[in-house]
Amino acid sequence: MANAANGSGFAPCLFFLQVIKGRWFMMFASFLIMAGAGATYLFGVYSKDIKSTLGYDQSTLNLLSSCKDLGANVGILSGLLAEVTPTWFVLLVGAVLNFAGYFMVWLAVCRKIPKPKVWQMCAYICIGANSQNFANTGSLVTCVKNFPESRGMMMGLMKGFVGLSGALFTQLYFAIYGDDSKSLILLIGWLPAAISLVFVYTIREMKISSHPHELKVFYECLFISIAMALVLMGLTIAQKQVQFSHLGYVISATVVCVLMFLPLILAVREEFYTWRTNKEQQNSVPSNIVVVKELKSQELPVSKSEIEQVECTQKTDEEEKVEIKEKENVSCCANICNPPNRGEDYSILQGLLNVDMLILFLATFCGLGCSLTAMDNLGQIGESLGYPQHTISTFVSLVSIWNYYGRVFSGFVSEIILLKYKVPRPLIMALSLLLSAVSDLLIAFPAPGSVYIASLIMGFSYGAQLTLIFTIISELFGLKYYSTLFNCGQLASPLGSYILNVKVVGNLYDKEALKQLASKGMTRSMVKELTCVGKQCYRLSFSILAATNTVGALVTLILVWRTRKFYKGNIYKRFRDEMEASAKEMTLQH
Repeated sequence: MANAANGSGFAPCLFFLQVIKGRWFMMFASFLIMAGAGATYLFGVYSKDIKSTLGYDQSTLNLLSSCKDLGANVGILSGLLAEVTPTWFVLLVGAVLNFAGYFMVWLAVCRKIPKPKVWQMCAYICIGANSQNFANTGSLVTCVKNFPESRGMMMGLMKGFVGLSGALFTQLYFAIYGDDSKSLILLIGWLPAAISLVFVYTIREMKISSHPHELKVFYECLFISIAMALVLMGLTIAQKQVQFSHLGYVISATVVCVLMFLPLILAVREEFYTWRTNKEQQNSVPSNIVVVKELKSQELPVSKSEIEQVECTQKTDEEEKVEIKEKENVSCCANICNPPNRGEDYSILQGLLNVDMLILFLATFCGLGCSLTAMDNLGQIGESLGYPQHTISTFVSLVSIWNYYGRVFSGFVSEIILLKYKVPRPLIMALSLLLSAVSDLLIAFPAPGSVYIASLIMGFSYGAQLTLIFTIISELFGLKYYSTLFNCGQLASPLGSYILNVKVVGNLYDKEALKQLASKGMTRSMVKELTCVGKQCYRLSFSILAATNTVGALVTLILVWRTRKFYKGNIYKRFRDEMEASAKEMTLQH
């Protein structure tokens, strides 16, 4: 066996280096980083501990959750940092912020430090949540740039693993700490930071190249992630019906981790295929060289038209170089009002001041703002309707799992129908906003079991919107400054979350809770924790959220009309041309 391996030129050490330096291993490492970057979606599990331990009312808790959303969605720092520093530094900063922020929250909830002031808790959770942007910028943006022609599918997979992270963390903390939601805060503090540190040098931009099995690998990763989502949903339902022992939780977590590492096998397989192909090309080089020399030794007649064609091509290349140099010498502020065509590389200011970006900003304010508000209040919604704490954890897991389905569905399905039927992605986003409005109405007017259905729809629509927004920005404004533009594009999300969560939902909840206290002849000072019980607690506020989502859908239809011609064209032609040029260059080198 050893002789056969040596005869074929297979060197294990060199092949190992090729694997860890390759695009496919980078993709696998990015999946792991993104799977650890969804800690913000677990707020509904441990928010009750913060509220009871620190004695907060609902408005204060919603302020805390809004600061969490602010940190999770304000990624300007990570975007600008990625423009001037290597990717490993961006991931390293994110790991430090993640551990520092959540570790301080854990110390406060476990009363290992004196009770922090409200602004200090807001700062802690904002810092911890902000690390998610560094993971997005470091791994997601890099993967999109490395696979530009399949960006919809790549975006769906990457954001899909973020969507699954809530359910993944739930299984891990049950296996490691048992049913202790305070320890969950510690887990989301150290585990994502550790993953980023392990793979910090693996994530980097690579030269765009074509691969014959690229689409096949994406679908295989999709099937693996779907299997993981089904397993997680089955475990979530089973753990609700049956009391698991600690060993049962350990086995469940092990099965999930095995599924999580299956893409590594695909990475090794594809790198072996590349290794074998390169060896075959190298073995065929000598014969090709002989043929080239023979052709050069002959005096072949060249027609006048061929000479003119070569001269014309050289002139065109020189003109293009002059144009590129002229564009580079123009000030970054000179062409703000004269942006390029859709799909080309916009500057940061051209993108931010574009009408399309403003429309996306309004749609994001309505859609993601409402979804974040709903998810952050899920724990209190379950409590107001009389669900036990374990069932509330089930709601959060269901949101996480269907969040995944929404992300991969919008990524893969929107890519397929865009390429096949030229259906604009903004139209799918408008439909997802209407779907989110349905989940809001199910909470505003609850029936037995309706919160389960609302959790599924809520997670699905939120995941779909998030993937679509990031993909649309990359398509309309190019990839050159994508790390900054997509982080700026999601700024509307925390703004919407703050206004809708604190000013609308939190205030209306507290008013209803005070009415219930007054009916019992009690005042606010007589109770430690302000709690509302009953269907009326969220009726008005979630009716407002449903109306806001509907407005967001109507606004998105304006973007559908504006971009209809762009999406009818070939939006990936530029990247295909680059890959063809790269493939020709590789052929000439061999």
